[in-house]
Amino acid sequence: MNLTPDKAEQLLKGEILLDIDWLASDAIGASGCVFVKAPKEIVWGMLTDYGNLHHTMPKVTSSRLLEADGPVKIIEQTGKSGIFIFERSVRFRLRVEEEFPTHLRFRQLEGDFKVYEGNWLLEPASGMDGPGTIVTYEAKMKPDFFAPPILVSFVQSQDLPAILRSIRTYCEPRAAG
Repeated sequence: MNLTPDKAEQLLKGEILLDIDWLASDAIGASGCVFVKAPKEIVWGMLTDYGNLHHTMPKVTSSRLLEADGPVKIIEQTGKSGIFIFERSVRFRLRVEEEFPTHLRFRQLEGDFKVYEGNWLLEPASGMDGPGTIVTYEAKMKPDFFAPPILVSFVQSQDLPAILRSIRTYCEPRAAG
């Protein structure tokens, strides 16, 4: 996501920013940003606590670390995707590359998507109420099951703000002590 000065100002005032793009071959690009009044190490701790993401992230129903080889992790997750009667369980195995404490790259190794890859970026910033972290999520996805791109984009426009809010809700009290 390109953070213009106007967008950065919106973030620092507490807004959640979201961009959904239609990509080639019916893939969807989703990106979102949130300002969290917590140091990046606290946010990093939440995002990399792979065995507990189902307790801290909406839509994640299970998550576990399968392998760890230094900064490369293999995790398995299941979650709920969709809306109303169109909600279904999805599963995937992800390869995550960690660059402590600022960058997580992920891509699906196997699972319910033809394409699922992206990254998390953590950047220090100062807001009106003090220092914190701008958390940016960017992903490209295409389900391996029937889901029209319009539905996938709508689901992302609903789920991504909830995920970003959950990061703020989890991390800010931990930073406050």
